[in-house]
Amino acid sequence: MRPIAGIQPPARPASPFGPLQKIGTGPSPAGASGIDSFANLLGNQVKSVNTMQVDANEMVHTMLTGGNVNEAEVLTSVQKADLAFRMLLQVRNKLLEAYREVQQIQI
Repeated sequence: MRPIAGIQPPARPASPFGPLQKIGTGPSPAGASGIDSFANLLGNQVKSVNTMQVDANEMVHTMLTGGNVNEAEVLTSVQKADLAFRMLLQVRNKLLEAYREVQQIQI
């Protein structure tokens, strides 16, 4: 399908986890295996979610103590942090489910 002249396609919404990359395609230390890359990716995503939650808590605290904060921005940051946490929780659940399935494989 060709774009119509003068009309831009809608921009993709930004991921709450930042730009995603394929495992093993980003910069990695020399000798890092795919498992190390995956562990680093997960660790970075956990840190990102934690940062989002801390920022949202600070904004709520600032709003409740009478600081100059837009209520809509506070609500948006809280919702983004909540969504990111829920997504991370689902990733964890899927990883645990896959691990349990692998454990049950008989050799």
